[in-house]
Amino acid sequence: MSFEKKTTRNHANKNKRRIIKVSILTILSLMVITIGLYAFYIYNKAQDTANDSYKEVERENERSSLRNNTVNLVEDNVSILIIGIDDSEDRNFNEQSRSDALMLATFNRDKNSVKLLSIPRDSYVYVPELGYNTKINHAHFYGGPKATIETIEHFLNTPVDYYIRFNFEAFIEVVDSLDGIHFDVPYEMYEPDSHDNKDAIHLMPGYQKLNGEQALALARTRKYDNDVSRGKRQQEIIKALINKATSAPSVFKIGSVMEAIGNNMKTNLTFDDMKSFATYSLTKQPTITTLNLDGHGGYFEDGLWYYEVDEESKELVSEELRLHLGIMQ
Repeated sequence: MSFEKKTTRNHANKNKRRIIKVSILTILSLMVITIGLYAFYIYNKAQDTANDSYKEVERENERSSLRNNTVNLVEDNVSILIIGIDDSEDRNFNEQSRSDALMLATFNRDKNSVKLLSIPRDSYVYVPELGYNTKINHAHFYGGPKATIETIEHFLNTPVDYYIRFNFEAFIEVVDSLDGIHFDVPYEMYEPDSHDNKDAIHLMPGYQKLNGEQALALARTRKYDNDVSRGKRQQEIIKALINKATSAPSVFKIGSVMEAIGNNMKTNLTFDDMKSFATYSLTKQPTITTLNLDGHGGYFEDGLWYYEVDEESKELVSEELRLHLGIMQ
C-alpha cells in the first residue's frame, strides 16, 4: 500500500473518530440540558404547587399549643397529621366534609425513622370545637383542619406541627400518576367508585397491580372487616405509595404527581418546608413503623356506632409518639 493511500485512510479514520466523539458529546450535552430543563420545570412546578396548596392553621404564634417553641424542620423532630376527607368533585362538600382517614406521622431525624399511627374514624373522643364527645371525624365537618388538629392533640397529648389534607381525587390521581401500585388484596370485594356508582369496583384476592380507583376502594372499604383493619390497610397502602414514589422509574413522573396533588390538597407546609423534608430520604429511605389503637366498637344510646379506644393503649401510643418526637414526659 502506497504512503498516499495510508495517509488518506488514516485521515478518514480520524474523521470517523472525530465524528463519533462529537456525536457522543452532542448526545450527552442534550441529555444534560434535557435533565436540567426538566429539573428546573419540576422545581418551579413544585413551588407553584406548594404556593397554591398552602393554608395556615391560624394558631397562636403559628405553633402547637403543646410546643414551647416553634419547630425547625432542619433540626427538630416533627409531626404531620394526614387528613383524607370524604369529598370529591361530584360530592362538592368543600369545607363541610368529614375526615375519612386520619393518620398521625412523627419524624425522628437522628433515627431516620417514621412512626405512623392510624386513628379509627369512628373513635369516640372529645372535640374541643364542639365542647362534647362525638366521632372524631365530625371535627373536620365543624371546624376543618384546625378543629381536627385540636381534637387529636387533646386526645393523644401529642403536638401536631403540620397537616396535609387531600380528597378522593388527589389520592386517585397520585396513584394513577405513578402508574398504579402493587398490593396484596385480602379478599374478593365489590365497592362503589369515587362517583358513587354501586359495585363499580370488583377485586379478587391476591397480589396485583391497582389503579387509583381500585386503591381508593380498598382503602375505604369497611364492610368486609372493621375500622381497625381498615386503618392497617391504609397504612400499608401509604407505605406502598411511598415506595413507588421514591423508586427510580418514578422520578420522571413527579411533574404529573405534583399537578395531581396541587389541585386537591391543602397544607401548612411551605415550599421551603417541603424541601427540608426531602433530607429525610437523601441518604437512605427512613424506617416506617405502624402503630394502632386497641379498643372495641358498639352502638350507643343515640343509635350510632362508635369505636371506644382502650385508655391503656392510648397512653402507650401517646408515650411512644412523644418519645419519638423527643418530648420528655
